[in-house]
Amino acid sequence: MYKIAIAEDNIFALNALTEKLSLYTDISIVHAANNGAELLDLLTQNSEIQLVFMDIEMPLLNGIETTAKIKQQYPDLKIVIITIYDDDEYIFDAIKAGADSYILKETKADKIYETIIDTLNGGSVMSPSIALKTLQLLKFISYPFPKKEIEKITLSDRETEILEQLSKGFTNKRIAQNLSISPFTVKRHIENIYQKLQTHNRIELLEKVRKSGLL
Repeated sequence: MYKIAIAEDNIFALNALTEKLSLYTDISIVHAANNGAELLDLLTQNSEIQLVFMDIEMPLLNGIETTAKIKQQYPDLKIVIITIYDDDEYIFDAIKAGADSYILKETKADKIYETIIDTLNGGSVMSPSIALKTLQLLKFISYPFPKKEIEKITLSDRETEILEQLSKGFTNKRIAQNLSISPFTVKRHIENIYQKLQTHNRIELLEKVRKSGLL
């Protein structure tokens, strides 16, 4: 059973997300908070929460600030930003705060479920439009990747295919379907890519890919 908390001040958005998650019997919504401050209080009462769906615009304590506080206190707790915003500023702030995934509220139920599974398995999911904006955003961010280190990076044909799929914001399950391989195989390839490029998440990975010209 996946134990979920939701931080959402809009009752209609909360009901919509709750309805989508109700389709899956292995998901339990343990808490629903109206703002970040309430969520933090609820988390102190229940240490079994595995993942939080986090809205951005909330009273008292917004989603970005709450995400940063949660990651300081509960670094292993997964956070999925779910919002109507795909603005560059929100994306960048969410990444800096430590969000694991970033999807839009219009996302369909099956994709939200895939996001839960992928995120809990260590993945970082983004709606396609978010992934595209993230790539554009990273063009203006510099990381010190030594040229000699980049020149040593070699990926197999399959790893390159998966990297291309990742850059489009696809989930592990979608990549598996597109390439006619198992999700487990996709996960193993992604782990190998992370290791080869010495990265820990998709944000770092996409930036290093851009720097190295691997795609």
